[in-house]
Amino acid sequence: MKALCWYGTGDVRVENVPDPKILSARDVIVKITSTAICGSDLHLHNGFQPTMEKGDILGHENMGEVVEVGAGISNLKVGDKVVVPFVIACGQCEFCKKEMYSLCDTSNPNAEIARKAMGHSPAGLFGFSHMLGGFAGGQAEYLRVPFADVGPFKVPSGIEDEKVLFLSDIFPTAYMAAENCEIEEGDTVAIWGGGPVGQLAVRCAQMLGAGRVIMIDEVPERLAMAQTESKAEILDFSKVDVYDTLMEMTHGRGPDRCMDAVGLEAHAGGTVDGIVDRVKTATMLATDRPHVLRQAIMSCRKGGTISIPGVYVGFADKIPFGAAMNKGLTFKMGQTHVQKYMPMLFDKIEQGEIDPSFIITHKMNLNDAPHGYKIFNEKEDNCIKIVLKP
Repeated sequence: MKALCWYGTGDVRVENVPDPKILSARDVIVKITSTAICGSDLHLHNGFQPTMEKGDILGHENMGEVVEVGAGISNLKVGDKVVVPFVIACGQCEFCKKEMYSLCDTSNPNAEIARKAMGHSPAGLFGFSHMLGGFAGGQAEYLRVPFADVGPFKVPSGIEDEKVLFLSDIFPTAYMAAENCEIEEGDTVAIWGGGPVGQLAVRCAQMLGAGRVIMIDEVPERLAMAQTESKAEILDFSKVDVYDTLMEMTHGRGPDRCMDAVGLEAHAGGTVDGIVDRVKTATMLATDRPHVLRQAIMSCRKGGTISIPGVYVGFADKIPFGAAMNKGLTFKMGQTHVQKYMPMLFDKIEQGEIDPSFIITHKMNLNDAPHGYKIFNEKEDNCIKIVLKP
């Protein structure tokens, strides 16, 4: 089969690789009909995620048709149309029973590697390094899905892929991030990062009762999408001081809830801390660029909440933790418990409350994926979200 493979920083290639096979009774094989390039994939593309190996298949936003079923699977059959959550979960451990699927104790076969880096191992993830399981991703023609009696979510055959594809990751991620904000009716929510998760997070914050949502970014097409599609207020950090402007917009109070939908590769314009971050990561003196997290801490109102769906992989430097402690801030974060949210969010799609496909700007063949990574990474061609069609 054809698959998009990682060969080093900035080097992804479509290669011919062996087809996946059933390895366990709880496996299924899915023929991929749609897959997407996620902002998290760029962290791998840009060399920030450790334990990647040459030839690793990328992709964790996947859906398609079941073509082979393991002997232990009774909930799926050949021909079913399914969306595959990016989190791999056993469904039986302590964390899965609490619906904390991204913390599954069982699904990461390389748990010891993760434990050494993080203290404990989270769940295995598709296409996201050997520290998190070494599982092949779905930017390919076929995908092996372990624990398929827990993961894939069956959808009607007649519904368009584009409407439901993002149930695999970014729609549940945006919703959980908004939920983690602990929004109260009428709250002002500031969201840093107008990428796909940030765009959907605006809608999710509004669903949960936010009175105002402020999108912070510098990319014109991202700000325009947030404003026109979701009626968010917008703030271009390349033109104004973010802290000062947020204080003006909230009469000195600060946003009630802040969301870092950027993560480790934050752009900071010409700010001093942003320049230092870039130098440190370029020279491997640091792994992450936490400019947005610093800004959110300083901007959030006293007693507010900071939600972090943006991915961090290692050590973040110069965090104003004294400000966070003295302001009484609450932090909530984590990889998404996708399986928990898929049924509820599918209902919202089916009932017409939201169509997540509004974020799609590009559709490409799998062969064009390297070009897709380039324009997404470099924010060219008004690119916000790419769907690949193997």
